[in-house]
Amino acid sequence: MTNILLSTLPRDLPVPIRRAMLGVLFRATAAAFECPVPTLSRRSYAECLRTFALFTTEQAARARLSGCDVRALKARLYRNAQRLGKVVRRWSGASTLDEVMALGQILYWAIGMDLQGNARGEITVRRCYFAQFYTAPVCDIISGLDDGLFSGLSGGRRLAFTERLTEGGASCRARLT
Repeated sequence: MTNILLSTLPRDLPVPIRRAMLGVLFRATAAAFECPVPTLSRRSYAECLRTFALFTTEQAARARLSGCDVRALKARLYRNAQRLGKVVRRWSGASTLDEVMALGQILYWAIGMDLQGNARGEITVRRCYFAQFYTAPVCDIISGLDDGLFSGLSGGRRLAFTERLTEGGASCRARLT
């Protein structure tokens, strides 16, 4: 990897940076669900991450039960996360697929996911903090965030899942196409 910034970023980002990133993700997600962000002040990072998991679970389940247009909801999640991914791509200078995968690994590690990716665009997540909260339908909705983020990071590629932990798979597997 020739990107100096990415090669110097620690895999385990400091808590204040992770907390700030989670706040941005929370706002983008709440906007897609068209609802306010829960109060996060005075909560530890671990509490904020759990709140995000519970919030997304509740909002996705509520959307499904209310008859919401799930495709439109996923499109909003995608667009909001894609904007974030584009900002991070510009900030980091990531340009190759290897750099996108390295950046994705750092970002996802910060939210409790063990993501591995390669230059062929293949992604494997063996451990996911959110799998303990999400059902398969909730995971499918929230994956709009993953698709959008990686689209922004990669300059427009789309994420296609072939296996998910929430569907009984041994891991989540996806490919950037």
